[in-house]
Amino acid sequence: MRTIAIINQKGGCGKTTISINLASALAARNCRTLLVDMDSQSHCSVGLAVPEEQIEQSMYDVLMGAVRQEPLNLSEILWKILDNFDLAPSTISLAAFEQQAAGAAGSENCLRTALEQVQKNYNYTVIDCSPSVGLLTFNALRAATDVIVPVEMGYFSLHGLSKQLQTIAALTEQCPQRINVMVLASMYDIRTKMGREILAELKKHFGDKMFKTIINFNTKLKEAASLGQPISEYDPSCRGNKNFLSLADELLGTDTQVHRAELVNSLQTRLKTISATADELLAGIKKPAHQALSQQPQRTIDEKIADFYGIRQADGMVIFSTLYPRAQTVGLAGDFNNWNPQTAAMEKIDDKGHWQIKLPIGRGTYRYRLVVDGQWQQDPYNEATELNPFGELNSILNIQ
Repeated sequence: MRTIAIINQKGGCGKTTISINLASALAARNCRTLLVDMDSQSHCSVGLAVPEEQIEQSMYDVLMGAVRQEPLNLSEILWKILDNFDLAPSTISLAAFEQQAAGAAGSENCLRTALEQVQKNYNYTVIDCSPSVGLLTFNALRAATDVIVPVEMGYFSLHGLSKQLQTIAALTEQCPQRINVMVLASMYDIRTKMGREILAELKKHFGDKMFKTIINFNTKLKEAASLGQPISEYDPSCRGNKNFLSLADELLGTDTQVHRAELVNSLQTRLKTISATADELLAGIKKPAHQALSQQPQRTIDEKIADFYGIRQADGMVIFSTLYPRAQTVGLAGDFNNWNPQTAAMEKIDDKGHWQIKLPIGRGTYRYRLVVDGQWQQDPYNEATELNPFGELNSILNIQ
């Protein structure tokens, strides 16, 4: 069984979209496929219309069972999504795993142990990882035969790739397992000069460790997720589905027998070159959208749909929008409100789980986080982040 971890510690690069639709594409190619949600935000469950209130046992129970030496077979928590496609869901309870399992012997191997129980049942396992570096991510890396690092064709993509390779290198020192690391260009919009330049640089320096398939920007992918369907079910004829079928075919033909340390060292050597190029490239590009919110050009309807989530400015107000279908409360805490989510409760604006708030915020740079049912987390729809003193990521808002 090949186990593919979709990993990038920078949010907003499409990890969950890639995880869901790659698993669906592999299933369409007659591969028995398991999708494992290792993110406490449970976006895989949301994106596949699995109601959280009906999830009696989740990945939290499986992982903690291994820690407590009271094993729960992974097969007992699975949901059948399509033919050849099963989901191991997560819930918000997974957020407690890292604290409860910290220091326990073998806690970094819980996922690998769980997957060994079902390895005869599947050809492929796809793991959707959280956008952070911690015990959950290390579990995914320890279990993986392959790692896909999706790189969104935006302003912070090259720096995100650098940080991710450092994470993989750190694990290399602890476990000399064999693994194949590949870079995947995602959310590519050929109409933007920045996207074209970044893609060219990635191809130049990572050509042989980069998928030929490119996941193009496609509003159909977001529409499918909002309705709880993989793109293969929502619109099988669209470009997005063709991209993922191509990625599945490319994966089926790749050789995974590459030694981890040799590969990571090779990637990092090239990273030194691309980092220097990136500095020059980014210096010559106009400020990204989140740094010039008041200077947006006219956009098409599809572009407006794509930009619905995240942050934008209108009529002197900053609008924060996000999607949490099963959340009871969503608050906003940041520099602009003394980190008090009680003063910035977001409003649920429809029955699909869209949350929104409008705030009068002046010019400046601000750090903030979302508070979802009491759990603090970064904004998944804002790619601008920085590490905070607690080892987690704050989202960044910059208003000129």
